[in-house]
Amino acid sequence: MKLYRFLTGPDDSSFCHKVTAALNKGWELSGSPTYAFNATTGEMQCGQAVTKTVHGKEYDPEMKLGEQ
Repeated sequence: MKLYRFLTGPDDSSFCHKVTAALNKGWELSGSPTYAFNATTGEMQCGQAVTKTVHGKEYDPEMKLGEQ
């Protein structure tokens, strides 16, 4: 099965660490990162799509994608 996640976070090192952790768990970047201003918080926000192919499992909407 192929899994998809969209990682988001503030424009700081915590977002980079989140993406780095996903890459080190076998996720791959998918497309370009995004960058937008959050008017509610007054902060810039980052986003990055990642995908991962997992063999031997079937998709279940209840699964925690980050744990795959």
